[in-house]
Amino acid sequence: MRSSTPRNGGMQVFTDSSTLTAAHPDLTETSHHVAVTSGTDVTGYVDALNRDLAPLGATARAGGLNAGGDMVVTLNVLSAILTLMLVGVAALGVLNGVLLDTRERVREIGVHKALGMTPRQTDAMVLTSVVVTGLAAGALGVPLGVALHGWVLPAMGDSVGLRLPGSVIAVYHGAELLSLTLGGLLIATLGALLPAGWAARARTATALRTE
Repeated sequence: MRSSTPRNGGMQVFTDSSTLTAAHPDLTETSHHVAVTSGTDVTGYVDALNRDLAPLGATARAGGLNAGGDMVVTLNVLSAILTLMLVGVAALGVLNGVLLDTRERVREIGVHKALGMTPRQTDAMVLTSVVVTGLAAGALGVPLGVALHGWVLPAMGDSVGLRLPGSVIAVYHGAELLSLTLGGLLIATLGALLPAGWAARARTATALRTE
């Protein structure tokens, strides 16, 4: 499995060393990339490493494969903007559906208020009505999204002659998938906040007169 990169005029290729054994049996590494744990003083780590490497004639420097990659930053920003837009559209869809449902149940809400339901309880009633929908959307949407990601990325790579390694495609982990699943519940709750507030503020007499 190999993957070319746009650096060095497109002449740089990432591949497993075993693929080059036949062409160069005495192949040796010329550089290593070290990932430090979160919170590590990178400058201090590099200085200490250089002191140990000095007798070997090798040096270490801060940076990495993505250091200075303006394109990576641009793609991350565009991805974040697209994600926010999709969340906004989804929340507006929930808002529309919950608002229509709440207006249809306004007389029922008036009856509950006449029997002693408080505004806080009214908010809770409207918000809980979207809990199952939000959880179902997350539980269905996340597996479908991961499957689509696993199909689209290789197809995009193949279209330009790239064979993307598995590390590029398998980017989601269990904890991240769980948070994404709960994201469906969060979006549903955000979309239902406005109708819940409207229902809580509705006057009991006005609601009872509504047909």
